[in-house]
Amino acid sequence: MSRVLEGQAPAGRSAERLANALVRSWVGRGDALESMLEYVGGVDQVGIEERAQSLQRRSIKREAKLWALDLAIQMMDLTTLEGKDTEGKIRALCAKGIRPDPSDPSIPSVAAICIYPALVPVAKRALAGSNVKVASVSTGFPAGQTYTDVKLIETCQAVEAGADEIDMVIDRGAFLQGDYRQVFNEIVAVKEATGTAHLKVILETGELETYDNVRRASILAMAAGADFIKTSTGKVQPAATLPVTLVMMEAVRDFHRRTGRIVGLKPAGGIKTAKEAISYLVVLYETLGPRWMTPDLFRFGASSLLNDVLMQIRKERTGRYQGPDYFTID
Repeated sequence: MSRVLEGQAPAGRSAERLANALVRSWVGRGDALESMLEYVGGVDQVGIEERAQSLQRRSIKREAKLWALDLAIQMMDLTTLEGKDTEGKIRALCAKGIRPDPSDPSIPSVAAICIYPALVPVAKRALAGSNVKVASVSTGFPAGQTYTDVKLIETCQAVEAGADEIDMVIDRGAFLQGDYRQVFNEIVAVKEATGTAHLKVILETGELETYDNVRRASILAMAAGADFIKTSTGKVQPAATLPVTLVMMEAVRDFHRRTGRIVGLKPAGGIKTAKEAISYLVVLYETLGPRWMTPDLFRFGASSLLNDVLMQIRKERTGRYQGPDYFTID
């Protein structure tokens, strides 16, 4: 693929050949797709929503709350995905990701900084020496309405620039018209293109319309090799919701029971308060158990969540709230 990027062959043709080769190399995975989709089953909408609501009402003690808030920071993909993103903004975001509260060295770093691919080199330099990863969106984010070869080139360029993780979007149009094979083949091709980088597959659940579709898309993405499945781009409403995330958690649980493979999960978009983050962690623990209570298997995609978590930690420790202006915006 590096020859394509270096211009040693016509980019369009080479990328197309790469895409075809990748799909052919994974053709055997089609059997896995059929096998997985056979047992997907339907989702009990009333049951899912009632269970999510019930778990959301759980209260936890102060010591557990502080632990959960600390864990939420460690699980955070601190995100900016705006057309007005600048190199200075990315450097500031990276500094905040490394030291969320400069006055309190006990506050941990976030898991990753999530940005557009063209800004990966800036983030990579800014995060040098830290344990914060660089996550890059890819594959024509957020709509995904472009050619497969373009998606593969973008993914390869992001990885070569230093991205540790790739957040791709599925082709929702193909999925909604029932062309599951196209969605599957594209995921496996992108997975191959990511190399050693981790692949998060964004379902964009707000456009999938039903819980049954969310479950089916979750199983499809995992069968195709996703390391994580992710709810949303944050550009479509509704984005992450607790019932939708619960549907995806149950899909992860059932996939693990059937295949033995562990897949991570990332709710993203619309999670803005510490209280909401704790609710997600409660549902995670009750559904998938302690094994998934780690940044390696669960992430929050968020931009404004971090400051609210920092405010709640300060309140729990001192008994007093700090105003939102106490913490930096970026």
